[in-house]
Amino acid sequence: MAVDLNEATRVVGDGRRFSATLSDQWEIWGPNGGYLAAIALRAAGKVAQIAQPRSFYCHFLSSPAFAAVDLEVALLKRGSRAESLSVAMAQDGRSILQALVKTAADGPGYSHQHPVMPGVPRPEEVEAYEHVPAPGRPAFRFWENLERRPILSAEEDRSPLVRVWTRFRPIACFDDPFLDAARSLILLDTFGFPAAHQRYRSWDYLAPNIDTSIWLHQFNPACEWLLVDHECTVAANGLMGVSGRIWDAEGALLATGAAQLCCIENRR
Repeated sequence: MAVDLNEATRVVGDGRRFSATLSDQWEIWGPNGGYLAAIALRAAGKVAQIAQPRSFYCHFLSSPAFAAVDLEVALLKRGSRAESLSVAMAQDGRSILQALVKTAADGPGYSHQHPVMPGVPRPEEVEAYEHVPAPGRPAFRFWENLERRPILSAEEDRSPLVRVWTRFRPIACFDDPFLDAARSLILLDTFGFPAAHQRYRSWDYLAPNIDTSIWLHQFNPACEWLLVDHECTVAANGLMGVSGRIWDAEGALLATGAAQLCCIENRR
């Protein structure tokens, strides 16, 4: 059963200390990294005075249990146009992640968008996809929170690339700019490994993110469908570099992101 992103990432507290309870509905090999990052982003939003997140970067330090976590937000600098904040997440005294968040208000400046959204069918023209795991494979509950409509099928192409329309469920859109940004953050964190898997078609290795980053360029909180345009650009020395873009249904580039993944031998 899908769990509303707002409820699943809710943080409570005041000042600069907060807590959240991790939902096991967002599980992939433990709590999904993008989900943890989204909680940290929302904690930063509780302290920020400029309600427009523009960049997020974090190191994943350890994988927590599905239980309560503590968050501490520090204000690094506050200016008239931008703010810098750090967020530390811990569970029972053990560090889970460390994040940096930048906010920035709109202002005058140049305006263009050089990349063009790939020429893909609109989401209503693409067949919905519900993953049925192979016998003996785990069914990760995380995917129940997303409706997916993939553009490339596994049978057609071996490029390390994923293009898929996605819509959060049961609620697709959010007015809170930090919660709206969390949609792109979760997607960009999650689809790097599926892009690599598109090439290797193997479960010999798992590849959790060791970090994740996102830059938010434009906002469209009313757009339900987001196009994930993700690739694994390089795999070497037990690491995989991934990068991606999030587009709205009208072709606006909402966010770009990148991450490094660490290959771990799958002993299951």
